[in-house]
Amino acid sequence: MSSALPAVQDYSQLALDLLARAKQRGATEADVMVVDGHNLSVQVRLSAVDRLTKAREKRLGLRVFFGKRSASTSTSDFSKSSLDQLVADTCALAQAVVEDPISGLPAAYATDRPDLDLYDATELGTDEHIALAKRAEAAALSADPRVSNSEGADFNSSDGHVLMANSHGFVGDYRSSSFSMSVSPVATDPSTGGMQRDSWYAIQRAYARLESPESVGKEAARRTLRRLGARKVPTCKAPVIFDQEMAGSLMGNLCGAVSGHALYKGASFLIGQLGSKIAPETVTVYDDGRMPRGFGSRPFDGDGLPTRKTPVVKRGILKNYLLDTYSGRKLGMASTGNASRSVGESPSVGPTNFYLAPGGSAPEEIIRSVKRGLYVTELIGFGINMVTGDYSRGAAGFWIENGELAYPVEEITIAGNLKRMLLDIEMIGSDLEFRGRIASPTVKIAEMTIAGH
Repeated sequence: MSSALPAVQDYSQLALDLLARAKQRGATEADVMVVDGHNLSVQVRLSAVDRLTKAREKRLGLRVFFGKRSASTSTSDFSKSSLDQLVADTCALAQAVVEDPISGLPAAYATDRPDLDLYDATELGTDEHIALAKRAEAAALSADPRVSNSEGADFNSSDGHVLMANSHGFVGDYRSSSFSMSVSPVATDPSTGGMQRDSWYAIQRAYARLESPESVGKEAARRTLRRLGARKVPTCKAPVIFDQEMAGSLMGNLCGAVSGHALYKGASFLIGQLGSKIAPETVTVYDDGRMPRGFGSRPFDGDGLPTRKTPVVKRGILKNYLLDTYSGRKLGMASTGNASRSVGESPSVGPTNFYLAPGGSAPEEIIRSVKRGLYVTELIGFGINMVTGDYSRGAAGFWIENGELAYPVEEITIAGNLKRMLLDIEMIGSDLEFRGRIASPTVKIAEMTIAGH
């Protein structure tokens, strides 16, 4: 991994020059986004290198406004002639599109510069990437004789530098990094010949905080082995426990439903629900863009507004939607600093670090609370209607009998409605861990329909 990125001031001046050129061509407002990053990714399978990818990304995006008309473009060519052409083309495009009365830059922007500890300059060579991936896979393969094969292990490192500037005087930048590894072993049941696969992964902003390859490999093997002998269960209604990862996907559904873009398009089951009780008192959900080392943390959003910690659900009451400047204006509300943006695209709404606050129960305690029910460790498919909240997904996991995981199950479907599921949250685990932008502890839903045979 390289820490030799171009100096920040080079891009600051470049961005200011572009804004000045857009203004000379009659633009009333403009903003520029520059992203520069490196990525190194290695995949090994059965100790042989399967794939090696090394990439350098350098892109610049320009958005210009002529009154209420706007256009966005991008380029990876930073030469003067290319950028001159970019300004001319973007201005011409903006003047050719229809007016949007809601469009325009925000009036204010981020002025503080918090250090969120997002960047680690540790540089790992290609050989080190390969060695780490091999160690993770070897740990999985040596964990148990039944671990018979591997779909591979990978190790990735990346760093990035983002700079934004606009015609209102805002210039801001930040750097970030990430290190991750994953392993996907295959296990065979010697008595039946049946095979199962599963995986595990680890990810951190700083290399020193990353779990060891051995611990990731062993956990991947444990998760794979416990699936051997999986069967179906009869169709029934019963309590359902979502493990950490699967509860995170449930939070992802909630995150989609509180997105300003979904709301103004009429594509959310939470339209008009601000101030309403949507979950029990034990449920509090935050979106926190200022969390140190968070995977979604950044000092400012895609509009240049300061990020913040937003209570989305407080003691069961829906308190806030997630908004960027545009969706906020559409809904007559202020932005929550949740503009998410790719280079050359207009901002949309995205989470920063969106999570369900942990409860007081250990996962084992939650399992013990269920006489007969399902513990879900994998979800398949996307049978969710965000307008009505109807929810139906393929699942795999474990059947619970008398408070214990009795046997693995697969080829089943769980169904319900997200509105009801949120209200039926009975227990929340104490095991919150972030492995992405959206996270949750273990969650128990009082009852869902489980369709088997």
